[in-house]
Amino acid sequence: MQYISILGFGAMGLRLPIRLPVAILYTLLQFGWLALATISSGQRLQVFPVLYIVLVIRSCLMYRLPGRITVTFLAFWMFATLTALRLRLRDWAPSPELGDRLRPVVSAFAVNSLLTFGLALVFVLFLVNALMAERASRQRLADANRQLRDYALRVENLAMSQERNRIAREIHDSLGHSLTALNLQLETALKLWPRQPEKAQQFLKEAKQLGSTALQDVRQSVAAMRTDPLQRQSLEEAIATLARDFEKNTGIAPTYSIHLSQNLPSDLRTSLYRIIQEALTNIVKHAHASEVTIQLHNLPTGLTLRIIDDGRGFDPQQNSTGFGLQGMRERASTLGGQFRVHSAPYQGTTIEIEIPPELS
Repeated sequence: MQYISILGFGAMGLRLPIRLPVAILYTLLQFGWLALATISSGQRLQVFPVLYIVLVIRSCLMYRLPGRITVTFLAFWMFATLTALRLRLRDWAPSPELGDRLRPVVSAFAVNSLLTFGLALVFVLFLVNALMAERASRQRLADANRQLRDYALRVENLAMSQERNRIAREIHDSLGHSLTALNLQLETALKLWPRQPEKAQQFLKEAKQLGSTALQDVRQSVAAMRTDPLQRQSLEEAIATLARDFEKNTGIAPTYSIHLSQNLPSDLRTSLYRIIQEALTNIVKHAHASEVTIQLHNLPTGLTLRIIDDGRGFDPQQNSTGFGLQGMRERASTLGGQFRVHSAPYQGTTIEIEIPPELS
């Protein structure tokens, strides 16, 4: 019967319950198997301390901390009770006189054994708790990393989708318009060439100009998609290049004032460059301005960027969702700054961005 009890106790470890009521019945049955194994061992009353340690380990896999402590306490109490009963029932010496002499020694040994066993149970409890806590931490970390990868993938897909939409709008608004007009000019020139070659030649000249405009649009789109738009230039040099390109395309020489008291972080320099680039592109497309001013000052109160033109302006309340303005607003928000537009019909436009000193 003793071996059957031990085998029954061992077989229970093949599958541990999950639900709390079943786990409680499972634990009580384990205590029953241990008691039966001790009782069926006859007058020797073997207590099998290793099985109690296994019982505590199993409890750590089934219960939370209060349940684990309770099972550990019950296991120690049952082990101590059966050990005391074993000392009372077992004959330690062939004569009563020798038994009286050995009883204090045996009792002291039993107490030391119980204390050692109790410490072993507590150690096992703490060790398994630490291992399970580390396992749970690793699982949470793995879950967090998996969620972070999912979020990063979503952000990447969203960014790619937004970039595709931006490029599609740019092609439709600039290159598409130029190519459509170019096609019309060429069709008209072909129709007029047999009868009015001089007039057809004028349409061909217009087509050539439109072709140059379309090529410039393509170059600007490619430049806008570069990984490092500054190409290792300083921000002052990059702004000067933008101003020269703007003058070459429009005949208007922007005036710019740049005062930077310190080197700016790379991401800040890139974002400011993109904002100025987008603002100049909007001026070319919509403003019909004759004067453009760029002011970039880095003072103790923070960094301020202003792009001012004297063009035809617009009503910010009715036209604030265009891609250009929205892109500049998003870049300023990413930098932790404030984005403002001051404009009115036929009164020019001022774009102003302020970034706190701790972020610049």
